[in-house]
Amino acid sequence: MFQFADEAVIEVHSGKGGNGCIAFRREKYIPHGGPNGGDGGKGGDVIFCVKRNMRTLSRLRHHRIFKARNGGDGMGWNKFGKDGEDVVIAVPPGTTIRDAETGELIHDFTNEAENEQFLFLEGGKGGWGNVHFKSSTNQAPRYAHAGKPGEVRTLRLELSIMADVGLVGFPNAGKSSLLTAFTNARPKIAPYPFTTKIPNLGVLRVDDEQDIIIADIPGILEGASEGVGLGFDFLKHISRTACLLFMIDCADENYRGAYATLCHELENYSPELLRKPRIVLANKIDIEGAEQNAAEVIEAVHEVDADTAVIPVSVQNNIGMANARRAIIELVNRLEGNGVQSVSEAVQAHSAPDFMNSDLFDDDDESVQYPGSER
Repeated sequence: MFQFADEAVIEVHSGKGGNGCIAFRREKYIPHGGPNGGDGGKGGDVIFCVKRNMRTLSRLRHHRIFKARNGGDGMGWNKFGKDGEDVVIAVPPGTTIRDAETGELIHDFTNEAENEQFLFLEGGKGGWGNVHFKSSTNQAPRYAHAGKPGEVRTLRLELSIMADVGLVGFPNAGKSSLLTAFTNARPKIAPYPFTTKIPNLGVLRVDDEQDIIIADIPGILEGASEGVGLGFDFLKHISRTACLLFMIDCADENYRGAYATLCHELENYSPELLRKPRIVLANKIDIEGAEQNAAEVIEAVHEVDADTAVIPVSVQNNIGMANARRAIIELVNRLEGNGVQSVSEAVQAHSAPDFMNSDLFDDDDESVQYPGSER
């Protein structure tokens, strides 16, 4: 069974350097040949490397000790010992490495290119053989250097999901259904109340040259910023997303205050989260009475953020989804500096002035098949 893992504690060992050799040249007819002990090999390094196809730290939970090879000892005839083999530890993008005891940040793999490596611990240097110690006053040195020891460190690895768009909402707001409709992800969806327990990533295919990664994070609960539910885990993951997509359940009894509550939890955890660009989807407008509720959601959102785009949708019945998809693409492109218009302008350009207008339910507009969707 797959288990999402976003933290792991590992122990890493760099290799010990090989010992220098004490040896003397001994050949027939060549008396007093002198020292010829070779140097020891260098110990292996500890190296971290980003792998884009990795999504969790689960492998590191089962393989927790990583040891580089020791360098080989030097030999006679000035033969150097073999260098120890490095240990390369693959991690997913978005991983941070911290000292397990002090919490000190050692490295952050936020923007690393694939296969880019971070040398963390160097192996010990090999010891000198006795050939290095020959002199006019000591022509037969009988000592050599031992190899330098390697280092041992205990590290805490933490993973924050890297995505273009992070879905924010209470449990059962429709985030998993949206991810299924827009992307190739297939999170669990059920007709009864439950919440996603592990983050899910999906890829929204825009065209042959652009993909947008959307992250469905476990549903937030009131008090999440204080640790309620999956609070800290949820907020940690969403901190790495470029922008946010709020999902409001217009059929829920707390529909009007939902947006303000979500913003409050984000701000309590980190004010930086509240500064992220966003879109709000007022979901489930197909349910009786939810259309009027959606109008109140728009009003409530604009009381807090006048410039935030609010799009009424029904993910289940594919209503308003073309507008939502278009707005997501516009927002991501704007963040990437592609010079497109603002999200609010983009939504207004493609939407009817009144969201209750029958044009919103135009089959020609809403029957679009999105890449990655089975609908």
